[in-house]
Parts: sequence; C-alpha cells; structure tokens
Amino acid sequence: MTLPQILTPAIEKAVKALFDVTLDKVEFQTTRKEFQGDITMVIFPLLKLIKSNPVELGNKIGNYLVENLTEVSQFNVVSGFLNIVISDDYYLEFFARIKDEAKFGFVTPSPNIGSDDKAVLVEYSSPNTNKPLHLGHVRNNLLGYSVAEIIKASGKKVYKTQIINDRGIHICKSMLAWQKFGNGQTPESTGLKGDKLVGNYYVAFDKVYKEEIAQSIIAGHTEDEAKKQAPIIIEAQEMLLKWEAGDEEVIKLWKMMNQWVYDGFAITYKNLGVDFDQYYYESNTYLLGKDVVQIGLDKGVFEKDADGSVWIDLTEEGLDRKIVLRSDGTAVYMTQDIGTAIQRVKDFPDVGGMVYTVGNEQDYHFKVLFLILKKLGFDWSKNLFHLSYGMVDLPSGKMKSREGTVVDADDLMQEMTDTAQKIAEDLGKLDSYSVEDKAKLYNTIGLGALKYYILKVDPKKRILFNPEESVDFAGNTGPFIQYTYARIQSIIRKANFDYSVKSNVSELHQKEKELVKQLELFPEVIQSAAQQHSPALVANFTYELVREYNSFYQAVSILGEEDIDKKIFRVQLSKKVADTIALAFQLLGIAVPERM
Repeated sequence: MTLPQILTPAIEKAVKALFDVTLDKVEFQTTRKEFQGDITMVIFPLLKLIKSNPVELGNKIGNYLVENLTEVSQFNVVSGFLNIVISDDYYLEFFARIKDEAKFGFVTPSPNIGSDDKAVLVEYSSPNTNKPLHLGHVRNNLLGYSVAEIIKASGKKVYKTQIINDRGIHICKSMLAWQKFGNGQTPESTGLKGDKLVGNYYVAFDKVYKEEIAQSIIAGHTEDEAKKQAPIIIEAQEMLLKWEAGDEEVIKLWKMMNQWVYDGFAITYKNLGVDFDQYYYESNTYLLGKDVVQIGLDKGVFEKDADGSVWIDLTEEGLDRKIVLRSDGTAVYMTQDIGTAIQRVKDFPDVGGMVYTVGNEQDYHFKVLFLILKKLGFDWSKNLFHLSYGMVDLPSGKMKSREGTVVDADDLMQEMTDTAQKIAEDLGKLDSYSVEDKAKLYNTIGLGALKYYILKVDPKKRILFNPEESVDFAGNTGPFIQYTYARIQSIIRKANFDYSVKSNVSELHQKEKELVKQLELFPEVIQSAAQQHSPALVANFTYELVREYNSFYQAVSILGEEDIDKKIFRVQLSKKVADTIALAFQLLGIAVPERM
C-alpha cells in the first residue's frame, strides 16, 4: 500500500472522531524541502466543513495520527499544511519487500483479459518507402516504442504495429528517377543501404522537376502551369495510373525498390532498438473502409450529395463537413484509416484501444477519425488516443526531404556514437578497454544520449536537438544517468562480503530515507506515464533518483562503513537503485553499461 492509501482512512477516522465530519477526499502533496516531513496533508479544504483555525485543526489531526498510526512518528503544521513524518520502520519494511523484486514497479498482465482490461495496439514509425528514416522518424519511433513498453509494464497486453506508406505519387517519383537515371544501380552495386539509394532518386527527381519548372516559366508559362505541365511529373502520374491498373512491369519495379527500402529500414530499426509485432501496408489497406461507407449511410451517420460523393457533417461538434467517398467512388485517407482501425480489431480481437503516434500537424485528422468511429458505434472508439508530438528542429533550421537536407537517422546515430567517443576519450577513463569494448560502450552512450534527450521532453513540446549537449556527462542527460549506474556496479564488484543477508539496521540516515522515498514512487510513475502516454515522466523520475543517489553517495560511507549492518544495507540500497535505473531505462529503450 502507498502512503496515501495508508493515511487516508486514518485521517478520515480522525476527522470523524474529532469533529464528527465525514470527508469526501483527502488531499496530499510532497513536503517542501525546507520543512521536516515525508508527505503533506492540505488542511485548507477542511475549513469549509469545520470552523477552526487551520493550525489548530492540523495539530489535532497530527496528534491523532501519532497516537493511532504506527507509521507516523512526528508532525508539524505550517499555516494550512500538515507535514507528516513517517517512521523509519515503514521505509525499512518497504525496502525489505522490494529488495529482491526483479521487476519492481512492473505489473504482469492478467492471463484472463476481461472487458475492462483489453489489449492496446500502439502504432508508430509509419514511414514512406521513398526515403530513409530521418530525425523526425527517430522521435516518432522512440516515443511509440517507449509508450508501448510503459503500457505493457503498467499491466496491459500490447501490440506494436506500423502502417507503411508504400503507394502514391511520391513512391512513383523515386521509381521513375531510378528508371531514367539509375543505370541499373542496386544496393549491392553501390554499397548503399536500399532506403538511402531510393531516397537519392527521390531527390534526383525533385532536382529535374525544378529545372523543368524553371525552363517552362522562362518560356512564358505561369508557375502553376509549369508545375502541371513538367514532363517528368506527367510521367510519374502515368506510372501511378499503371500501378493502380496492375501493370506487370511497374509492379515488378515497385516490389524490387520497396524491398530495398524494407531491408534498409530493418537495419535502422535494429540499430535504434525498436521492433514491431505486425506490419500493415497502404497498398493493401487503401481500399479498406469503402464497405463501411454504406453502413454509415444506412445508420444516417453519412450523407450523400447530388454528385454521388459521401460526407459526414461534424459542424455541431465544432468541426467541419468531411468527405469520406469521392463522387467517382474512390476512397480518401480518412476512409482508409476508418477501415484500417476496424481491420486491426478483427486481426486482434482482444484489442480494446489504440494509440496513434503521429506528429501534431495531424491533430485535426485524428479528432475527425475518432469521432466518426464513435458515431459508427464501435465501443473501442472511446479508447483511441492520438500521441501527438512536436517537431524536432536543429540549430540549422527545418529539414526538407525533397531537397535532401534531412538528418538521416543512420547518420545521426553514427554522429552520436562519434560524439560519445570524442568526449569519453577526452575524459581519458577507458585506457584499459579493448577496441571492441570501447566501440560497444561508445554506441551505448551515444544512443542513450540521443534517446534520453528526446524522451525526457513532454511529447507535445517541440525539440531543438543539440547532439553535443545531449552527450554531456553532467546534468539531466542519458550519459550522466548511465555513469551513475556504472559507478554502482563498481561498488557492487568491490563489495567483498555477503551483502545478500538480512541487515539489522533499525534507523535510517536522512539520505537513505530520501532514496527509499524516491524508489517508492516508481510503480506510481509507471502507471501515470502509461495513462498520460508520457515517457518524460519515467525519464525525469530516473534523473531525480540518480540525483538522490549521488547526494547519498557524497554524504555517507558505503564500503568504508565500519558497522556491518549499515554497510550491508547501503550496498543493498545501491543495488536496488541500479536495478531500478536499468528497469526505467528499459522502458525508454536505453541500455546501461556495466563499466564506464
């Protein structure tokens, strides 16, 4: 039981016994650093029910708790706040319970998933097959993967998925450019990853397209006319029509180049440390949803215009009128997303909710999608969530795929590893490492820095990404936390005594108590992070845990302590902190090094 769960019924009894008043709610907050106490009860709301001075009221409740609750040892009242001091016994008993708990804070999903405990499907990545993954995709993948892991740790079954945008004019642009300028190049012949090779042709297409537009404008056409009449765009549009008609040669080219991209993506995903349980492809799903349109018409959810197009009117909900089927009978993106959501529940019948990891430029789209699914009567629609996130900027400005100015995900990961190497070499702490061990450590530090820098920020906020700042070994960074973990592993290796036995410590140093209090928060942090879809809560909890540990490390002797019980307890406490860091970082997809 948590402290609020222990204290709430006791405070309710106190108020009933002292004032004959029944409380609806007890409000707690963290005790401010300048006051003694472990948890604070807010007195002010009680003044509406009890006519009394807040200090007098707090003193009466505090005295009752000390007399009737073994967990409470002292209290003090500051204005309208009752600061409660919890006994060392409580924290020692709590630590004894969790000390050997391998998955402390994690909840194992129930094997019998009931109606209120359905699985959750998390969608992330969802790239186009005309270019490599870039920095924006990195934030998307890290967020989606971490949220999936956090929801899983909170006790839910989770499916990770993505929908790959493998069709459309943008795909044909790369295909056509390769056909015209590629001279039969392949990933094998060039030594390039397939996604990079295809991306190069997407850039090549845009270069020629701009040149043709410029020439057309010189010849006297308007810019709009030039864009529409450029020969290369007309060829790309013709190729798209052939793809939609099932032209054998075009489909063959499409399959070959897409496979190059998939192979390239697989390498990037592996290096980034993310995975998926199920893949969906737009080439298979773009017709989904068309049959749902008739259901919507029958229910009166949709309406048909005179030209045959089908719409939904959401003006009463503060949105607009949205098309779901064109007059020529072709579907729009919204229709496809409706059909894909329904298909996913058919594929995974235990799914009761979905999380879509998509940038905030699509906020409106998902409001409309979720409302349509609700109006169509799907009960799981109430558990749909758009994990909307801000863009990632660089000091040099925005990225543009067509112009080849994006920050490639593979290049970024390599840059992070190189930056970690430079900083670690400057610190000069790895002289005893082999070349192989150094390379592995640089990668662990570099990727840890990248992931932590991105995940510590609330998903809704825009990020200005600075690689060098992220690899700082001090402050709220991944390497700082990794270094503390490695420091604890060093302490454990040097502990030449049996620290697995029971410690007979009966009193806690204030720094020990603060550390145990921080550990106690971890299960609640996981649940809150799952509910709020925010890895930032886990990241910043871990930073605070590390700060408390470093304060403890500076204040007390661990291996140099003469009292064997204190020494055993402090090593056990250090180990539990390290284990919790590792679990928290596991939720963020970050590895921890044994040495550093």
